[in-house]
Amino acid sequence: MNSVAIVTGGTRGIGEAISLALKEAGHRVAATYAGSSEKSELSAKNFSESTGISTYKFDVADFKACQAAVNQVEEDLGPIGVLVNNAGITRDGTMHRMDYDQWNDVIQTNLSSCFNMSRAVIEGMRERKFGRIVNIGSVNGQAGQYGQVNYAAAKSGIHGFTKALAQEGAKVGITVNAIAPGYVLTDMVRAVPEKVLEKIISTIPVGRLGNPEDIARGVMFLVSEDASFITGSTIDINGGQHMY
Repeated sequence: MNSVAIVTGGTRGIGEAISLALKEAGHRVAATYAGSSEKSELSAKNFSESTGISTYKFDVADFKACQAAVNQVEEDLGPIGVLVNNAGITRDGTMHRMDYDQWNDVIQTNLSSCFNMSRAVIEGMRERKFGRIVNIGSVNGQAGQYGQVNYAAAKSGIHGFTKALAQEGAKVGITVNAIAPGYVLTDMVRAVPEKVLEKIISTIPVGRLGNPEDIARGVMFLVSEDASFITGSTIDINGGQHMY
């Protein structure tokens, strides 16, 4: 069922690949972004011009902004049937050096955004008795990671959020699932020092980093009719790095 799809953090990295895959499948896509720098604005503009995908700028950590943005997307494109909660940031540091803002920024952007966006679309999905929500978690939310208590906590929270919301939506045609990517070749991962990256790759059985398209293919399966009997699940796409 093709419908309007909104992808948070949808103009770069994994989000960009998801937005493009959804458009190719026939969905009307809204990709969100938040950066206020000239570089971010130019990147979003170039993305929109090159893909034809509508972009919307707002802070997913802001509840009221999410409500307003969803209303605008539905006015522009139609009722939202697919939500991909992909937006995320890192503010790494060990606990004894982490300040409150580092903790709170990550929790609000990575985890509270899932509530903000899901709350904004859930009533419409319930009325139409159809919805597909996919939350992007992380291998580090499953296994933990040194220097990422904030990020690991937020991503772990996403996995619990997914299972609980799935139970609420199941009887009204809404599926809620998560994908837990491993290390994927994005700007965030490219910023990792080369020696550290080599060590990470050595722990991945398939011997390489993931590509954004690997994650996008997982999302496309979960939003398709083929996955209508799957809800509350987390699909691990990590090259075998973490199994349980």
